[in-house]
Amino acid sequence: MPHTNLVEVTRGGIVESRHAGALAVVDADGACVAALGDIDRRVFPRSAVKALQALVLMETGAAQRFGFGDAEIALAVASHSGEPRHAETSLSMLKSAGFDGRCLECGAHWPLGEAATRALAASGGAPTALHNNCSGKHAGFVCAAVTMGADPAGYVRPEHPLQRAVTAALETSLGLSLADAPRGVDGCAIPTYAIPLKALAHGFARFGTGVGYAPARAKAAARIRQAVAAEPFMVAGSGRFDTDVMQVLGARAFVKTGAEGVYCAALPEKGLGIALKIDDGATRASTAVMASIIDRCLDLNADERAVIDTAIEVPLKNWNGTEVGRVRPSPALAALKF
Repeated sequence: MPHTNLVEVTRGGIVESRHAGALAVVDADGACVAALGDIDRRVFPRSAVKALQALVLMETGAAQRFGFGDAEIALAVASHSGEPRHAETSLSMLKSAGFDGRCLECGAHWPLGEAATRALAASGGAPTALHNNCSGKHAGFVCAAVTMGADPAGYVRPEHPLQRAVTAALETSLGLSLADAPRGVDGCAIPTYAIPLKALAHGFARFGTGVGYAPARAKAAARIRQAVAAEPFMVAGSGRFDTDVMQVLGARAFVKTGAEGVYCAALPEKGLGIALKIDDGATRASTAVMASIIDRCLDLNADERAVIDTAIEVPLKNWNGTEVGRVRPSPALAALKF
């Protein structure tokens, strides 16, 4: 089944570009509530599944052992902007386990946030692994490995005990084996598995409700959701959609972007999970689709709608500040029934 045009980009009264993709909205029992495109085709979810990977941080007892609060737990599921608080908290997590940033195996890059990059460059500094958008997840991995009694060195390798535990957590959340799934290497060096969108959506419905989880895992998922609702800044950063949405919706929604146009979400009060993939990897399109689905699924007040609506239809302006077009849902997405 071909993927469907989900987002249009207009200019001069016509559609200039289109973003095709697929999306699935699934309940905690695995029933598909809404879908467009091929939801059985496997995609690499990348950073969108960090919350499921962070279950190991909770279940090993690492978060409790090292006294992590909401900020640290939220950072463990983050694709953060590399702002000072993000980097400082990653380092603090590592120090609590007796390590520093040199043990991180995610690599270094300039902060995703432009203001953070400019400030770091102006100070004469250089990026380290602590500025990597995945440093919180990796700090959590190091702490979990220590708590498991494993040497953290090489924790990114598939055969490491930490990654085996992470893979097992993914499998039980998704309800499928990853033993024969295509496997790649993520940008931060950990394994990433190709997973059908329907299974991803089901996994996030489970994450949001605890349905199908053992009691300890349901408790771990609830604690992660609580932390993210309390500290949404840690999950992304200033001006980022994930942070903005969870600041206004709180525990009503957990949303998490991934690279190459993937987005996943859990809507606990509705018992739903959402997973989508934009074929060309465009973030402007994946954000518009996720905002549109949240708008359909939740009853929003005026403040909540103001945040969501700004991402559903986005004006495009030229360098003079004149509006010249729009990014908007396609007719197929606008007509999707729930």
